[in-house]
Amino acid sequence: MSAHGDVDLGHTVAGWTGTALAVLGSAAAGAAFCAGWTPGIWLGLGLVVVAAAVTWLLHLAGWGKPSGPRPAPARDWRVRDDVARTGHADCLGCRMSGGRRAAAAGPALRPAGATALSPAADGGAEASG
Repeated sequence: MSAHGDVDLGHTVAGWTGTALAVLGSAAAGAAFCAGWTPGIWLGLGLVVVAAAVTWLLHLAGWGKPSGPRPAPARDWRVRDDVARTGHADCLGCRMSGGRRAAAAGPALRPAGATALSPAADGGAEASG
């Protein structure tokens, strides 16, 4: 049990990497502003833009998290999200990636005892030739 209780705070590789790069970019832009160095301000702000792009790409590669809370076994920041290959349902980042499909129902890691529904059980039907 952590100090925050049983909640999903969203600690991921994508989140930590993006945050670190954005903090460095903001600090560089602030220092350049104080020093009066205009190119440094733009370089720092450019690093903030790079941070957003890196975070998005890591999310699409499976090192982020879907919207909402994750099951307890998937909350460690080192757990890769296998559902990201097909895209997360209701995820703006996944929709912005273009050709990704909507995610299948359910998270990548299911709680113990949960079973996946077959296509016939959830109302899906195969197209006949």
